[in-house]
Amino acid sequence: MKSITSALILLLVLLLNNKTFAEEPSASIISQKSFFENISKHCGKAFAGKVVVDSSKNTSFSGKKLIMHVRKCTKNQLQIPFHVGDDASRTWLLTQTESQLSLKHDHRHKDGSNDETTMYGGHTLVAGKADFQSFPADLYSKELFVKVGIPQSTGNTWQMFIYPEKFSYRLIRQDLDFRVDFDLTKPITPPTAPWGYLD
Repeated sequence: MKSITSALILLLVLLLNNKTFAEEPSASIISQKSFFENISKHCGKAFAGKVVVDSSKNTSFSGKKLIMHVRKCTKNQLQIPFHVGDDASRTWLLTQTESQLSLKHDHRHKDGSNDETTMYGGHTLVAGKADFQSFPADLYSKELFVKVGIPQSTGNTWQMFIYPEKFSYRLIRQDLDFRVDFDLTKPITPPTAPWGYLD
């Protein structure tokens, strides 16, 4: 009887300790919330950018005006359209959950319908920092990339950096390094709504 009572007391102590630990935010949640909030501070503003690294030598961005617009902000999600010239097909969706951050790429056609390659992205796997987060491709994205014939993209990792004067979006994998920097010191007139979204 005494041993059973001791075991019950030990179990109760463990449960109480676990409850305490669960109520305390982890380091990853703290850093990711700070990162989310640092971008949220620019809600409603738009900024011009430029390609600063592109190992692919892709010319689709050459000579085009690049704009990021922190267009809509809620407690748990930021909608950030990325305009490339007249192409308003891209919107970054940064979502905050109880345990991580998610980055998805919402790609639309001009009529608002979904592109075949849409909602790809990834989730944070490590704590990151208040000014930097990394999003390795998730399973959905990997399966999508194989399905549409671009299996090399299964190794994608997207990164975002937020500093007082600069925001950076980066895509890296074994054979690719691409980065766009946006000047946060000079807000510009926000563009119209991205394709598939209402003003």
